[in-house]
Amino acid sequence: MTTAPAGTRRGRGRATVIGYVRVSTEDQAENGISLAEQRTRIKAYCAAHGLELARIASDNGRSGKATANRPGLLRALEELDDAEAEGLVVCKLDRLSRTTTDILGLVERANRDGWQLHSIHEHLDTTTAAGRFVVGILSLLAQMEREQTAERTRSALAELRRQGKRISGRPPFGYRFEGDDVIPEPEEQRILARILELRAAGLGARRIAKALNDTGTRNPRTLRWWTHGTVGDILRTAGASQQETT
Repeated sequence: MTTAPAGTRRGRGRATVIGYVRVSTEDQAENGISLAEQRTRIKAYCAAHGLELARIASDNGRSGKATANRPGLLRALEELDDAEAEGLVVCKLDRLSRTTTDILGLVERANRDGWQLHSIHEHLDTTTAAGRFVVGILSLLAQMEREQTAERTRSALAELRRQGKRISGRPPFGYRFEGDDVIPEPEEQRILARILELRAAGLGARRIAKALNDTGTRNPRTLRWWTHGTVGDILRTAGASQQETT
């Protein structure tokens, strides 16, 4: 897959790109996908397409379900944000994420910020009508994914309530417990909305934490500055937590 925005970052002939490889424990056990094989394919692709490969970032033993816990990918995205490279090359889209929403967010981020995204396996180009059609399909799949997650969450919570069980021992960020009720906490809700807004704009947990700290916003629960780990935890639970109030 190749995204190519209308404008280019630099006026030189060969685009400088960063390769990204990832393998999880499940990949190694089930599919035999190795980091070395991915690196070889990326190098060959760059040579064939006239791309200057600056380096290859990697995340070994990392799941594809969440981008917030992958330092290799986050560092590569920061370098793209800083215009240290003009594109990102992966062997397959699932190396970036197994979540359609995350993949679509990265595609939109590439188009918005003016860098290229190459996915070797899919052979897609979003500058073409066919490529834009695929991005549209990704959008629909992401919407369906969100709705299915919400449905599963509501069903699970309804069953726990039917059994008379407490949902959790600690309220999710943005809420507090009053008896058996989950009540929005105004100050945390404001921060939660900002975190989700920054995530929707394509920022990772590390950059979200920096943005909050830069505005002097501390974690109201601990009164400490934000870390990418804390933000990552909130991002992973925010969707299900919001459903608990329905």
